[in-house]
Amino acid sequence: MPDSEKLARTVSDTTSERTEGSTAAADAPAAPPEMCCMDKTAAATAARAIYIKSIARGVVLLALVIFGVLSIYWGSVWSTPAHTLPAWVVDFDGGIIGQGVAQALSASDPGRGGVSWEVVQASQFPGGISQLEDAILHEKTWYGLAVHPGATANLMAAIASADATYNSSTAMTFIATEARNENIYRLHIRMVTPQLDSISRALALQLAKNISTLGNISAPLSTAPQVVTAPVGYTVANIRPFDVPVASAVTFVGLIYMLILANFIVLIAAGARDVAGYDTRLTLGSLFRVRILTAVGAYFFLALFYTLLSRAFQLPLNRRFGDAGFVIFWMLNWVGMLACGLALEAMLTLLTPRFVPFFLIVWIVTNVSVCVYPLQVLPHIYRYGYGFPFYNISRAVRTIVFGTKNDVGMNFGILIAWIALSCMTMPLFQWLVRRRKNAVARSPN
Repeated sequence: MPDSEKLARTVSDTTSERTEGSTAAADAPAAPPEMCCMDKTAAATAARAIYIKSIARGVVLLALVIFGVLSIYWGSVWSTPAHTLPAWVVDFDGGIIGQGVAQALSASDPGRGGVSWEVVQASQFPGGISQLEDAILHEKTWYGLAVHPGATANLMAAIASADATYNSSTAMTFIATEARNENIYRLHIRMVTPQLDSISRALALQLAKNISTLGNISAPLSTAPQVVTAPVGYTVANIRPFDVPVASAVTFVGLIYMLILANFIVLIAAGARDVAGYDTRLTLGSLFRVRILTAVGAYFFLALFYTLLSRAFQLPLNRRFGDAGFVIFWMLNWVGMLACGLALEAMLTLLTPRFVPFFLIVWIVTNVSVCVYPLQVLPHIYRYGYGFPFYNISRAVRTIVFGTKNDVGMNFGILIAWIALSCMTMPLFQWLVRRRKNAVARSPN
């Protein structure tokens, strides 16, 4: 082929390609013109109206959340404690001190949210003060005051002999378990100690009058003045102290983080299913299995990492169950994440990622509100907490870390019940949503 013909053909092909490209570009939809937010054009006005309405609807919804949901937590701490907690006073002495203390405490007014004292016979505790401590540890009551055996006799002997070594604090012991709930303990200890101090002063005055009638009191006043000025004292026996500050991370604040981590897995898994097309292409049974197994596997490892983090900050896990405490704590976190996360997983199907954050707020607030103070001192409406995940996780953690009453089996059972509930509702919600989508797809409109 001559060079002139090749050149002409090349020019012709190039021109044809340019013409086809121009035609394709002409056929493509034109990009909407750029505009400023405050333009007066019809398009800008319409877009601005849509934007403002969307923001306004979101603000209104959040305002409803503030007053309708956050008020649940505010109410749990507003006038708390709203009810009194029971306490026992046990007179192991049987003398002037025991009778005086028992009478004074039983007649005292607990007021709003104070300690209500009940006199319990010492015959119910043949094992002595240690048996009373065991009853408090097993949550038969919240607090106890033991008047020691021989308290009156020891005092009288000290007065008669002017014993300078007499220690008035051995007369009584106030018994409590701070780790059961550190917030109410710190509140009530500030109420009880002034009450006991007042009773001690009253007994001191009474005993001083009795001593003065005996005649010569110069000897005890000169060598052992405490037997006259402060004859009755007490000690505080905190049999389960909240002595691990980092434990507050796993009994309260850390539970919120745990739920947020579970929510991340829910959203990540939803995005992965959307990219893979699983939500529309898998059968209902297969989709349900994928969602459940994903959550089970992901939470298993997240719970391990959460446990290792707590252990790295020296959270003791061997006080109650020995070396098995680590595994129990790990399994508790795993089951707790499943109980909280699968509820979000189920609601995601109905609410979609757009509205599931509103359920997340409700889920967090209703759980957190029952973990600050004991349910017994909250308004009765908060008794729902006995069956909620956070309360049971916190209770089990206190047993593992501090050795409080062992209800770990029941706590696990309640968490597993939440998992079972989510496993029943999730496929139901998925079936309803797919049925609705299929109905829309078949609709002629």
